[in-house]
Amino acid sequence: MLVDGIFQVITCGFPPLEDRDQSLKLLAGYDFFGGGTLKKEDTLRLADLEKRAANDIMPWLNHLTVLSLEKVMGKLEVVLDGFESVEVVPSLFVFMGNFCSHPCNLSFHSFSSLRLQFGKLGQMIAAHPRLKEHSRFLFIPGPDDAGPSTVLPRCALPKYLTEELQKYIPNAIFSSNPCRIKFYTQEIVFFRQDLLYRMRRSCLIPPSREETDDPFEHLVATITHQSHLCPLPLTVQPIIWNYDHSLHLYPTPHAIVLADKSEQKAFKYTGITCFNPGSFSSDSTFVAYRPCTQEVEFSAL
Repeated sequence: MLVDGIFQVITCGFPPLEDRDQSLKLLAGYDFFGGGTLKKEDTLRLADLEKRAANDIMPWLNHLTVLSLEKVMGKLEVVLDGFESVEVVPSLFVFMGNFCSHPCNLSFHSFSSLRLQFGKLGQMIAAHPRLKEHSRFLFIPGPDDAGPSTVLPRCALPKYLTEELQKYIPNAIFSSNPCRIKFYTQEIVFFRQDLLYRMRRSCLIPPSREETDDPFEHLVATITHQSHLCPLPLTVQPIIWNYDHSLHLYPTPHAIVLADKSEQKAFKYTGITCFNPGSFSSDSTFVAYRPCTQEVEFSAL
């Protein structure tokens, strides 16, 4: 309100969160994955296929430093051995950086070492024939991985680093950060950034503790109501303006993976499943996600 010519804020809050179904209804079934407008019969067919995949599981490993850390590779082999022996192998493995134990500089030696380590990782995966044949492998770069800059969104890992791995695993996918996948009718968003730390560092007013004092839950509420993965000032986190839409959370997805170095967390907020898989290189934690039921299974070695 205006007091003596000075505008004073009495209270400050988030804009209301719009339900996904309501958003899609207003958008008349438009498919944000480039498929045009989804017809009703297409949606029903995808829903039927999703029900048949009730046993599908997706392991997600974050902060997988494969460079100069042989112990991480050994732990990863244990994880792959375990999933190789299950009755239904996972349809998708998601590996998120940083893939370097230190920020990757521009020296040829560090690039060639990382290239060789990715080749070893490809050999390790190829040694598990069921996983190689039936699973797909998605690699998402971290904030300290090789790339042209730290501006968001980050492009995929350079081809020079990954082509040795692709010789062994042709169906490996190297994506941008953030990344979105579609599991039949569901939309899943991946974001590899130390977002909790950066948001808390940029916080001017401490959040209210009336409903919760968990920082991760406050983070989830913030990004979902703002409909943006990184609502930070451009001076703190530069964003390529022409690609800012890749960080939008509208319509709201079914699941959001906020991967950073902090401890494992999961929080279901207004029907959106949000979780942090933890740091595999630091404490050997990872997550197995069942998209059909939106169940998050915390795992550790």
